[in-house]
Amino acid sequence: MEGGYQDTRWEGYVDWRNKPALRGKHGGMLAASFALAVEVLENLAYLANASNLVLYLSKYMHLSPSKSANNVTNFMGTAFLLALLGGFLSDAFFTTYHIYLISALIEFLGLIILTIQARTPSLKPPTCDPSTTPSMPCQEIDGGKAAMLFIGLYLVALGVGGIKGSLPTHGAEQFDENTPQGRKQRSTFFNYFVFCLSFGALIAVTFVVWVEDNKGWEWGFAISTIAILVSIPIFFLGSTFYRNKIPSGSPLTTICKVLVAAMLNGCMSRNSSNAIANLSASPSYEPETNKEPEENAKQTDEIPTQSLKFLSRAVVNKPAHPALESTVNQVEDVKIVLKILPIFACTIVLNCCLAQLSTFSVEQAASMDTKLGSLKIPPASLPVFPVVFIMILAPVYDHLIIPFARRVTNTEMGITHLQRIGIGLFLSIISMAVAALVEIKRKRVATDSGLLDSTAPLPITFFWIALQYLFLGSADLFTLAGLLEFFFTEAPSSMRSLATSLSWASLAMGYYLSSVIVSIVNNVTGKSGHSPWLSGYTINRYHLDRFYWLMCVLSTLNFLHYLFWAMRYKYRSAGAGASK
Repeated sequence: MEGGYQDTRWEGYVDWRNKPALRGKHGGMLAASFALAVEVLENLAYLANASNLVLYLSKYMHLSPSKSANNVTNFMGTAFLLALLGGFLSDAFFTTYHIYLISALIEFLGLIILTIQARTPSLKPPTCDPSTTPSMPCQEIDGGKAAMLFIGLYLVALGVGGIKGSLPTHGAEQFDENTPQGRKQRSTFFNYFVFCLSFGALIAVTFVVWVEDNKGWEWGFAISTIAILVSIPIFFLGSTFYRNKIPSGSPLTTICKVLVAAMLNGCMSRNSSNAIANLSASPSYEPETNKEPEENAKQTDEIPTQSLKFLSRAVVNKPAHPALESTVNQVEDVKIVLKILPIFACTIVLNCCLAQLSTFSVEQAASMDTKLGSLKIPPASLPVFPVVFIMILAPVYDHLIIPFARRVTNTEMGITHLQRIGIGLFLSIISMAVAALVEIKRKRVATDSGLLDSTAPLPITFFWIALQYLFLGSADLFTLAGLLEFFFTEAPSSMRSLATSLSWASLAMGYYLSSVIVSIVNNVTGKSGHSPWLSGYTINRYHLDRFYWLMCVLSTLNFLHYLFWAMRYKYRSAGAGASK
């Protein structure tokens, strides 16, 4: 009976009541579908505010344009960086199930605060119109009102970070990675996770932004509040179907312990030959332990791999302190983490391109003819193009491209994770080149029309800008979905949530890097009396084409750097390169 019970349960997983998760009852696509539905509402709640927040801060809170832009960048960057905290807590102390619920409640609380402030005039600065009273500047929000604003914003950021760090992993953990069918379903999940993320963004940047601009910000915040509130019972409805991975302790403790032990043992080793001899003869220091004899025998038979040999010193000799005792498995886990970090670093430049196009491209479109028949399209709605394209491409990729690639390559995946990320990085190069060519055309029209110093719309349709958005949307789909799946499948099981969160951290670092690059470009090109590339009375006086060519060159160098690491990477997960 006991053996039969062992065969029917998921080892290392529990249900929502902390009882063993059972095969056939817990996990699978049905369980993961709740995470997909929740992602639509979660991303709607987040992007409905983030995409239009700069207007709210400048128009209603009376912050200067530069302060508004900086606060929005800090808010978005912090939200994505906090995904690392959500991932860490999911791996170390709580399940992804509990982290999502806690984070959603925190975001809900933050949105309640913002909704109350937007609805109550006494909690905002006095209204004013600088065009009618230019000698009296508007009063900037300060004191307790400012505290209320930023407490609300950063509670939202904390909640968003926790959700981003737990929800993708929670959905992906519902599949059996030991079977080809389970791995294929997991790949489909990541494709549709990006689809659902884009669906939420589509509603946010169209309907909710229209409500904010035409009906009032209190209604926009209210919609976001309702969306995140509704997501909680929807997520909770799937509780009986989920299998939740049991936390296995702090992954950061393991990483630090192995690194410190390797350094200390390296210093203590008198010569490299003794270290090598000890490494082969005694791969792991065996203290007295209460482990089962079979487990101890298995551990002493293990020998560290030859890669990153300096880390193997952590299991050479007796540790300097019992707390630094490391097993071969722990050393190998840390090696895996260090191997995936270069892949993570190579995606930051792509996200820097995303950040640039979300700012300069909107300004370009605003200078062009934005009419679609009798309808005038607001430039801020341009993100609709990549979002819609991603929603079209995601199912096409999953149901047409991948099956075709599997038949051609006769492999389980068809296109590997690193190939997929590489395609995205290559498409980012094309998007920057297209952006530069479109800007050359736009400036030629401005020159020929004598409108270089005019703010009047140029006689050229803004649909030209859609080209660079389409390429960038494709790059984002390939890279984000590939990166999420790559980190999840390659990372040690005890560090999966934290590793998957690196995808969002890359996005945050891309936003920060974009600000740095713009500042450096203006400082360097503005020397010797020259006009900075990204400065002028109108965008027509910018040298934006040169800036896009610079980003194209940086993206090319980054792609070559990526190829260096990707071609040397060896997959550890099943199915990555296996034949069908």
